[in-house]
Amino acid sequence: MLETVTACRYVAPLREGGSLPGLVEADDLGTYVVKFSGAGQGRKVLVAEVLVGQIARHLGIPTPRLVVIDLPTAIARYEADEEVQDLLTASPGHNLGVDFLPGAFGYDGSRTPSAEDAGAILWLDAYTANVDRTWANPNLVVWHGRTWAIDHGAALWFHHGWPSRPPDVGRFVAQPFDPTSHVLLPVAAPLAQTHERLAPVLTDNVLREVVAEVPEEWLETTGSLPDLDAVRSAYVEHLALRLASPEAWIGAEQ
Repeated sequence: MLETVTACRYVAPLREGGSLPGLVEADDLGTYVVKFSGAGQGRKVLVAEVLVGQIARHLGIPTPRLVVIDLPTAIARYEADEEVQDLLTASPGHNLGVDFLPGAFGYDGSRTPSAEDAGAILWLDAYTANVDRTWANPNLVVWHGRTWAIDHGAALWFHHGWPSRPPDVGRFVAQPFDPTSHVLLPVAAPLAQTHERLAPVLTDNVLREVVAEVPEEWLETTGSLPDLDAVRSAYVEHLALRLASPEAWIGAEQ
């Protein structure tokens, strides 16, 4: 399970993204970029952040540590910005904390990762159907000489159809991936080669472990997924079947 910490002080909003994440200090003396459960993008974005971020960690891809950060209701009282106060008021309890990397700078191609590291990030995005890693929005930072992958909320689009329609695992499994606009394509090892290296890491046990790390209050039941065990099983099924059908998303060699 993700470690749980308690927010002590809201420091500042980060206005780069539409969900208005904020910089928060916690009782473990850590500083976190917090993605709030009450943001307009919804809690499924937090689920995707946990699933893809923890998969990345199992694959050895540098990505910030994730925690569950408990937000006391009192914090909102001391925030002068009305927009931020409304967001804090709407997000009591468990939110997602992403370890703040002091001194990190946005990826601009001047310090490229190794072909192996770039290939791993490209493969992760292909596997999870993440289209949000382009020059328009790289979602990469450079820290201590390595390229770190951040912001995975746009991946795993399939769950946004719940509960209005039942899970369609076949559509996600067969979803192709177009790497041509991916920021790391020019320096990445071939996807097929990377698949041979990384796919064996994601065993069924690993996928179940990753899905188990999502806090239960962020999961949404549906008519066809009536309890949390069914929801978690659906995530595992989607991830496992896509992994078993790489021809759908690896395609031809770059």
